[in-house]
Amino acid sequence: MASERTTFVLIHGAWGGGWNYQRVAEALRAKGHVVYAPSLTGCGERSHLLSGAINLSTHITDVLNLFKYESIEGAVLAGHSYGGMVVTGVADRIPEKIKALVYLDAFLPEGGHSLWDINIPANTARYMASAGPHGGTVIPSPPASFWNLNAADVPLYEKLTGPHPLGCFTEQLALTGAHKQVKKRVYVWATELGRPSPFKPFYEKCSDDPGWETYALPCGHDVMMDLPEETTRILLGAVG
Repeated sequence: MASERTTFVLIHGAWGGGWNYQRVAEALRAKGHVVYAPSLTGCGERSHLLSGAINLSTHITDVLNLFKYESIEGAVLAGHSYGGMVVTGVADRIPEKIKALVYLDAFLPEGGHSLWDINIPANTARYMASAGPHGGTVIPSPPASFWNLNAADVPLYEKLTGPHPLGCFTEQLALTGAHKQVKKRVYVWATELGRPSPFKPFYEKCSDDPGWETYALPCGHDVMMDLPEETTRILLGAVG
């Protein structure tokens, strides 16, 4: 567990916002840590900025600017789901500012990958089919049942989720490999999705790599909402 004061930067997934991390952020702050859980452009409380022009680079820049303007150093950077694309891009650009990378049931891309490239094709087809009625540039949020979200949080999910820009899924991520300089890397897999998971292969790959610390949590996809105490414990463990 972390005893020193640490900065945590928590990046949400598609259709979400900083609100996804509320319980985890409160728990970390109660222990004296600094926590940023920004909503990416077009998401959460910034949903009024939603535009078809938003892409993965936009969201990487959101987080890079957070590090710059808040003078963040030595942070634990965590990404959930689509957020794995974002934190990988951020870490590749400023690895010296990141103490640890944590992937919460998240996409783990290589250079040149878009999210569509590493997603389950049936899921991609489902999302693309739903984009048509919305001008083809944004994708509406799937129902909570698609993620096997705990029943108590379904009303909150339905109230706060919103469409996500298509460009975030189609833009290929350019990497130099510098993100691999971050020595502490953690992967968390949610085992109870209830359908084939695009994240299981990433977990299995990381489990076979001694450079990674891995966890399998018995919950739905939104690990920070289903198991906030366990998610907090893992994030604190990443400090050491």
